[in-house]
Amino acid sequence: MNEVQARDEICRVGKSLFDRGYVHATAGNISWRLDDGGFLITPADACLGFLDPARLARVDAGGVHTGGDRPSKTLALHARIVQEARRHDPATRCVLHTHSTYCVALSLASRDAELLAPITPYFVMKVGRVPHVPYHRPGSAQAVEDVAALIRGYAEAGKPIRAAMLNRLGPVVWHESAAAAMAVLEELEETARLTMIAAGPLQPLDAAAIEELRASFGARW
Repeated sequence: MNEVQARDEICRVGKSLFDRGYVHATAGNISWRLDDGGFLITPADACLGFLDPARLARVDAGGVHTGGDRPSKTLALHARIVQEARRHDPATRCVLHTHSTYCVALSLASRDAELLAPITPYFVMKVGRVPHVPYHRPGSAQAVEDVAALIRGYAEAGKPIRAAMLNRLGPVVWHESAAAAMAVLEELEETARLTMIAAGPLQPLDAAAIEELRASFGARW
């Protein structure tokens, strides 16, 4: 996908997320790593439902702003995620962050190391483990280091991740395209919704069921 196509895809995915309530107001951001090592990223304080392809921020491989509107303050986080994730998933290119309601609601009360239990097969297959990152203010450099350390740690343990949960802010997910990242986000938010509305104690999938998903579908849990 060339740069023009990437710009259009970011805007298409942003509008889809906004129209369906995964993001609101000026919350959330999307980035795309270009072939030259630079990035496209949604501008600071932009509404994902009304993006203009020509106004997406462009930065070069050194992080210098070279075109479009001012980049989101989360650029450092996005770039670091791609850098770390590509060590284990070389096709990683797109990062997506939202303030999705059910994920954030769960994070307000949870003190667990991971946001969600493996309650459905599609959560295990399509999302995988979602470590919980302690609260830091938006744009915090410490959040960047925390997420990078989690990506490395899980990969070294043989459990590469595609998502992390920023406490009180929202999930951040990454994949080879904006559409693929959006699919991860959708499954993640749906699992959070099920967790919130389920009556009675949750019954996670047992070890045998998860092992079957690994063997049959390559699930990374």
